[in-house]
Amino acid sequence: MTACENLTALDITGIGGIGSKINSASSADHDGIKVCAVEGTLAPEINFKTLLPQTTWTQRYLQTGCGGLCGSLNIRIGAADGCAPVDNGEFVLASTDMGHKGHGGEFGADPQKRIDFAYHGVHLTALASKALIQAYYGQQPKYSYFTGCSDGGREALMAAQRYPEDFNGIVAGAPAMNFSVQNSFFHAWQAKSNTDSNGHTILHAERLPILHNAVLAACDTLDGQEDGLLTDPRACNFDPMSIVCDDHQAGDTCLSNAEATVAQKFYQGPKDAQTGTALALGGPQYGSELSWPGVYVPRPGKDQLFSKMIVMGAIPYLIYQQNPPQPYDLNSFKFNLASFEEIKPLYGLYSSTNTDLTAFKARGGKLMLWHGWSDQHISPINTIAYYEGVKKFMGEQTEEFLQLYLLPGMYHCAGGEGPNQFDMLSKVMAWVEQGITPSEVVAHQGSNDQGPAAGTPDDGGSMAKSAGSITRSRPAYPYPLIAQYTGQGDANSSDNYQPVQGNEGPKRYRWAGEEFMQPGYMLDCDVRNGQLECRKSQ
Repeated sequence: MTACENLTALDITGIGGIGSKINSASSADHDGIKVCAVEGTLAPEINFKTLLPQTTWTQRYLQTGCGGLCGSLNIRIGAADGCAPVDNGEFVLASTDMGHKGHGGEFGADPQKRIDFAYHGVHLTALASKALIQAYYGQQPKYSYFTGCSDGGREALMAAQRYPEDFNGIVAGAPAMNFSVQNSFFHAWQAKSNTDSNGHTILHAERLPILHNAVLAACDTLDGQEDGLLTDPRACNFDPMSIVCDDHQAGDTCLSNAEATVAQKFYQGPKDAQTGTALALGGPQYGSELSWPGVYVPRPGKDQLFSKMIVMGAIPYLIYQQNPPQPYDLNSFKFNLASFEEIKPLYGLYSSTNTDLTAFKARGGKLMLWHGWSDQHISPINTIAYYEGVKKFMGEQTEEFLQLYLLPGMYHCAGGEGPNQFDMLSKVMAWVEQGITPSEVVAHQGSNDQGPAAGTPDDGGSMAKSAGSITRSRPAYPYPLIAQYTGQGDANSSDNYQPVQGNEGPKRYRWAGEEFMQPGYMLDCDVRNGQLECRKSQ
């Protein structure tokens, strides 16, 4: 064992290469737990932080993901609301900035930083943290876990697919696994669909309650319960054009033709105009309308769209083999199959859609996927399609190690009209350590629940803590099971729900990237002569 302050002498060049080092190690307080706080750098610029409990460690390691394009060093634990081992300081905790500073995509000018962001940063941080654990405690962790949402969810799946030995249990929320498409075609379509020929936005936040209420009027009771939530939005067939104002209606009860057209485009997602081929895997779902402000619908008094900010950070710097000329103009982006072909060469670098999890399962790994039905940033159809893809490739053994949970009314990573506070980390721990297969996850909603600011980069998995008393709880069951009210007792209590069979996804998702969600598209990349050189992963 090594004293905390002596950890600065630990040699990690064997992990990160020449220039890698421990920058600092000192005693600190983290959420009331005494820890040895260590910060280090893995060459060239992967910064990481590891917190080692001084007296409360129970041989468990937990690494957390980050959101957006990362670029900052924060340890935020999501999907673990009320998890006792977290609250008691039983984990060594760690996270990384993924190899660069700042939330923009300018780091893409450096090919090595592309690799570090894509997959290297999370893996090397796991290796370095485990080396610190060995040095500090004199033993390795018995169990290792990862939890993350959004890009953190992408990182989580990347770990299961590329480095199955790194973690025993993984919780992946709203994963940005379809990175190259999500940060180009999807968000570019959302931004451009809500922009007129003069560059002004068309549909605004104050108009969304009209749309949302119309969706609820048409579809809320399809699940047999009127509660303001759509248990499965895929069953809804609402048409925004049905609430276009006629000559005798007041504008506060209906939408203009232009506004309804924008909403229609949002739901449908990008398509190739000539063939009608979908260029993204799903759009925002019915019932998610109140989550749109700040993303592709501007907030009151503002005209900025976060969707535009996302694509302007990714398309000019990360998506293509050769970056487009600067300054980049989003108006030059084309929604057609030819443009889609141009993102394919580097798709397997950033995206984590490999459905072959054989190695992860063989090591006893357990993976819990989750997604909010009202996610405004990433369509839950992506996660359903990935789950279905794994099941198609791995067959009946899938349920032995993989589950998917869908939460009605939940926004991106946090917040929403539905219950959105839950502890999935404890569930995956019990599955890994005791062989107890999860049968449900209970989500809660507080009287003062506040979701994340939708127009700012998410933090990769932190969940806003419920303030005030719990007003509603609802169970979520492993997909395709859904929660059905028994008709007896308080409808706001999870005790009065039962699992019933829900709808599964189609056997085939028809879109331009259909070939991606299967084995064979993962790329291993190196830098040679200052250039990115990639090959299919073996």
